[in-house]
Amino acid sequence: MEATVTSMLSNDRATWPRAVAAGVALLLGCTVVGCASATPRRIAELPQTNSPSRASSPEPTRTPAVTEKVIVVTEPVAFEHTTQDDPNRDVGSSAVVQQGADGTRSITYEVTYVDGVESSRIATGDEITVAPVPEITAVGTRQPAPAPVVDTSGCDPNYSGACVPIASDVDCAGGSGNGPAYVRGPVRVIGTDIYDLDRDGDGIACD
Repeated sequence: MEATVTSMLSNDRATWPRAVAAGVALLLGCTVVGCASATPRRIAELPQTNSPSRASSPEPTRTPAVTEKVIVVTEPVAFEHTTQDDPNRDVGSSAVVQQGADGTRSITYEVTYVDGVESSRIATGDEITVAPVPEITAVGTRQPAPAPVVDTSGCDPNYSGACVPIASDVDCAGGSGNGPAYVRGPVRVIGTDIYDLDRDGDGIACD
C-alpha cells in the first residue's frame, strides 16, 4: 500500500504543487467568508399575487323619506245675487238695497310628501268660516197712476152730461158759490169731483 501511495505521488509530482495551492486557496476562502460562493446567488423573486378580490356586494336599497302634514287652505266664497219685489217702487224700476260681500271657507287637507315632494292630497274637512252676504236688488211692482185725460174741448173729463169748464174753481149755477166759472146741472161725476159739485155724494152734481 505504501508503495502504491508513493507511486501515485511520484506520478503526480508535476501537478501536486498546483493542487496544493488550490486547496489552500479554497481553505482560506471558507475561513474568511464562511465558504460563501464568490458570486452571490440572486434569489428569484416570486411573482406577487393579489389576494382574491371580494365580490362586490349590492348597495342597500334606499327607503324613501315619507312625511305627512295637515294644512288648512282658505278660499273665498262668492256672494249670490238675489231680487225681491218692492210694492213701493214703480214697475220697471229697481235698486240695490243690500250690497253683497264674499265669505271665506277653510279646507283641511292631509298632504303626503315623498322625499320632500308632494305625492297626494286628501281633503278631510270643509268649513264656512265667514258666511257670504247676498246682494239684494229690489224690483218695483207698483203700477203707476193713469195719466189724466186731457179734454181738448175745454170740458173737465171728470164730469159728463154737461160741460164743466176747466178753471181754477167751478160752482153750480144759481148756487152760493163765487166761481169764477159755473155749470148748470145735472152733471154726472165719472171721475174725481175736483170742484166739490156733488155735495150729497150721490154721483149727481148740481141737481
